[in-house]
Amino acid sequence: MKEYLNLVEKVLETGSLKNNRTGTDTISAFGMNYKIDLSKGYPLLTTKKVFFNSVIRELLWYLSGDTHIRNLRKHTKIWDAWTSEDKNWEVGKMYGYQWVKWEKYIEDPKTKTISKEFINQIDYIINEIKNNPNSRRLVVTAWNPSVLDEIALPSCHSLFMFNILNGKLNCHLTQRSGDIALGIPFNLACYATLTQMIAQETNLKLGFFSHYINDAHIYINHVDGLKEQLKREPLPLPKLNIKSKPFWDLKFEDFILSNYNHHDVIKFDVAV
Repeated sequence: MKEYLNLVEKVLETGSLKNNRTGTDTISAFGMNYKIDLSKGYPLLTTKKVFFNSVIRELLWYLSGDTHIRNLRKHTKIWDAWTSEDKNWEVGKMYGYQWVKWEKYIEDPKTKTISKEFINQIDYIINEIKNNPNSRRLVVTAWNPSVLDEIALPSCHSLFMFNILNGKLNCHLTQRSGDIALGIPFNLACYATLTQMIAQETNLKLGFFSHYINDAHIYINHVDGLKEQLKREPLPLPKLNIKSKPFWDLKFEDFILSNYNHHDVIKFDVAV
């Protein structure tokens, strides 16, 4: 995808050297954005291999609301760096928990006792799209200030929203921090998949995915690998088919990727 390669070029050309908590400096740029037409194909990078199975496993993990990776790591180790067996593979109430189990406390006016309820933000979005498609309030947030000191990693992709125009479902993602080499390709594929799932559930066509990244950064040990990608010519995009089932019934085997042709893997080390 040219849009991704253009993003890489912009950060390399306009970014500034910046240190950070990981100890590996970055080239960072502020307020980067791009937009992709999802109707033209599934946006899985072709200038390097992106592991589709891990993308789907991670998305289904988010939707499960799990606060641990015990089930996820049976299939992919992408979150192992942020927890350990000593911690029982717990990561806390991040991402998916906030998506589907946002905590709400209710006080009984008579007894003054407080009970806890949960808000499933994804269900809210689906129901609103079906019943109020012109709504401008189709927003999901994963940023919960009350748990920042309890979770393995404060949510990088912190807020996303949907918009319906001309029978097409559009998705916008606002990201506080984005690792261009490793994180952004996964984020792009993840939210494209989620958008397609919701579009299918609500009988809409695919529109655009737009992405704003507040701190868009390239770790200095990723520069050579990204420069290699810039030399590669993008190949035609693959196609994602999702089995026709109710949204919450979808399983890993219901996601079929076809015609994924790509260049070789480029290995990037994770900065934790």
